Amino acid sequence: MELLGNIIIVFSIAIVVIYICMRLKIPAIAGLLITGIIAGPHALSVVHTVADVEVLAEIGVILLLFTIGLELSIKQLLLIRRSVFLGGALQVGITLAASAAIAFATGSPWGQSVAYGFLVSLSSTAVVLKVLQERSEIETPHGKTTLGILIFQDIIIVPMMLALPLLSEGGTFQGSYLLLAAEAAGIILVVIVGSKWVVPWVFHRIARTRSRELFMLALVVLCFAVAWLTHIAGLSLALGAFLAGLIVSETEYGHEAVASVVPFRDVFTSIFFVSVGMLLDLSFIVENPLFAAGLTAAVLALKFLCALAATIFLGYPLRTVLLVSFAICQVGEFSFILSKHALKLELLSGADYQAFLTASIFTMIATPFIIAASPRLAERLLRLPLPERLKRGLFGGELREEDSRRTMRDHLVIVGFGVNGRNVARSAKMAGIPYVVIEMNPDTVKNEKQKGESIFFGDASHEEVLRHACAGEARVVVITIPDAAAVRRTVVTARRLNPVIHVIARTRYVQEVNDLFDLGANEVIPEEYETSVEIFARVLNRYMVPRNDIARMVDSIRADGYGMFRGYRSAAGTFGLDMKSLRGMEFITVRVEPGAPATGRTIAEMEVRKRHGATVIAIYRGEGMLQNPDAEARIEAEDIILLLGQPEALNRSLGLFVREGAKDS
Repeated sequence: MELLGNIIIVFSIAIVVIYICMRLKIPAIAGLLITGIIAGPHALSVVHTVADVEVLAEIGVILLLFTIGLELSIKQLLLIRRSVFLGGALQVGITLAASAAIAFATGSPWGQSVAYGFLVSLSSTAVVLKVLQERSEIETPHGKTTLGILIFQDIIIVPMMLALPLLSEGGTFQGSYLLLAAEAAGIILVVIVGSKWVVPWVFHRIARTRSRELFMLALVVLCFAVAWLTHIAGLSLALGAFLAGLIVSETEYGHEAVASVVPFRDVFTSIFFVSVGMLLDLSFIVENPLFAAGLTAAVLALKFLCALAATIFLGYPLRTVLLVSFAICQVGEFSFILSKHALKLELLSGADYQAFLTASIFTMIATPFIIAASPRLAERLLRLPLPERLKRGLFGGELREEDSRRTMRDHLVIVGFGVNGRNVARSAKMAGIPYVVIEMNPDTVKNEKQKGESIFFGDASHEEVLRHACAGEARVVVITIPDAAAVRRTVVTARRLNPVIHVIARTRYVQEVNDLFDLGANEVIPEEYETSVEIFARVLNRYMVPRNDIARMVDSIRADGYGMFRGYRSAAGTFGLDMKSLRGMEFITVRVEPGAPATGRTIAEMEVRKRHGATVIAIYRGEGMLQNPDAEARIEAEDIILLLGQPEALNRSLGLFVREGAKDS
């Protein structure tokens, strides 16, 4: 119960602090860190069991890395391998060497100096990726490069943990590097097998149940199971969660998984940032304000310059280099884990530990502001008289791995692939309109993908799923699913994601029409009313109402939101037609048989209107047609005659066009 009370207190404070931050245009992450400082044991002490909060924070980091893995794929990871292995190694190596050299020059022993290098070389995956996700910059060249370097840092934390005991006086490593390598290889094998065979098979059967609860439970179990497996192998929980996300991302259920996990991730990562703030001792800052500010500035500057050097060696253009360097110039959350071990091994004193925490937390608080300002800062730096080759990149431009995912634009998003969805897709294909389909039936997705259809699995009411369909850049979204509640949620989500998109929604129920219009749909197609429209049009057609007038009436009914059918106004006089003049009139077509009385005669000679009361509207002859023929028009065998008149008049006229005896037979 104490933990529950602490969570309520922390979130209550966070609501107030973040609200103030939002009004002051301060990022929410900074508000969460400030919440932790206020609620922690070194300030108001409203939370005493910090250890329990740290457990929840660990869950937040796991879920964050899981969603990052979901949004990537092994193929995409291989595309950024240069950033991961070369860029990450250069950044960590240069930063570690520079930090250790500075510490050694100021009188610290070599072991302690290297430990300082470990702590400073790591950046905050949680903070940086959270900010980049909020700014939709993960898929940009600098976003991918930053992600690659951060992934390497998350991997290198394991060797650093193993090396810490060796840095202390008389320290030795207890364990087997060969065993660790074997365990790591085993985990990689599990990832490959799981992503190719096991997970797709399991999730296909789970998705067929259409149970959100079962789908969500399976995701959570997979995430924590792989994280636990890597922890048992001596690797980090966060790395395991990232690998679990990669496994699911290789299936067609990755984007639906992202949408399912995001709400939980946001809650738990909020707790993580709060827990980081709780570690800070405000008395240390009060007693050493200049030292705290100077140390924070020094760490930011050092990490920026080291990242700059590492990214330049990768050959990226200077703008990308600057944006990456600004993004990773803070100290990371895994440094806190390392610092606790270093404190136990006496590689850090109590004062050094607080100094490190102060600089680290302040750099994390500053990160959202730095990333937000980095494009403007980069533009200013690019105006300096620098070598053109440096601005373009050492290799003459963007590398191939920086090519961001192709984004569809001005396309059609079709939600649901039933009869209506298929017809819309077929029509779009015939018209050359690019489209993408979102479907919840896993069997349909699997079968249609094999046929080359642009379709993927997901619930379109989730924003992440619509984002994957590039709905923010689409022109039209057509919602054809029969679930009324899902249609409503999808309309709201599509309108929030893209305020100018044209939303066409299908519904079975009349009572849903007004609500869907209110929620943001531009057009609503109720099946009941459309059936009525079709019947209405065919009735008018039989009463000889001109086709253009029928089309105008149907368009007016639809534009009015089917108001005529819903009783909003009387249809009488709405369209200005004199229906009385056409009442009882019909038309028929008849083929002129060889030897019929009309063969070879003109209309005037037959006296069709005078003697029989019918009117010849048109004569079809071969591929041609004679409209409104005059009295001198001559009728030939095999012509097709279009006649207008009362039923009795039409019946009397048939004898002119049928040879003797044929009519009676």
